[in-house]
Amino acid sequence: MKHRRGFNPLDRRSAHRKALHRNMVTSLFRYERIKTTKAKALEIKRTAEKLITRAKVDSVHNRRIVSSRLFDEAIVAKLFTNIAPRMLTRPGGYTRVLKLGERPGDAAEIVILELIDYDLKADEASAKKAKKEAKKKERAASK
Repeated sequence: MKHRRGFNPLDRRSAHRKALHRNMVTSLFRYERIKTTKAKALEIKRTAEKLITRAKVDSVHNRRIVSSRLFDEAIVAKLFTNIAPRMLTRPGGYTRVLKLGERPGDAAEIVILELIDYDLKADEASAKKAKKEAKKKERAASK
């Protein structure tokens, strides 16, 4: 039973767990979509939603609290200027978990954790654009 258990320690010591949270939340805010195991996703979701709620009110105090949990200042700026304003009308539930299936090696359930307003079409278009740019640079370098 899961009575009186506040969180999933993910079979890690506290320093490792805090580093894992920081890294995965930073990746979630950077890419707005990450692929991970279900257990990690559910824990990261809690942390990410608390940070987004905090970022909805842009104040020095809130920026300092978020900065103490995320070490990348560019991601903190993105959270306050780009992500949080998109979530202003939502009272919560900023992320979603999409099941992908089981990992072949250890049968761990793999999921996608993404922000609710993630736009897959825009992501594909930017990937295609980046590919074209790379090809152009390659051609120019070979000439």
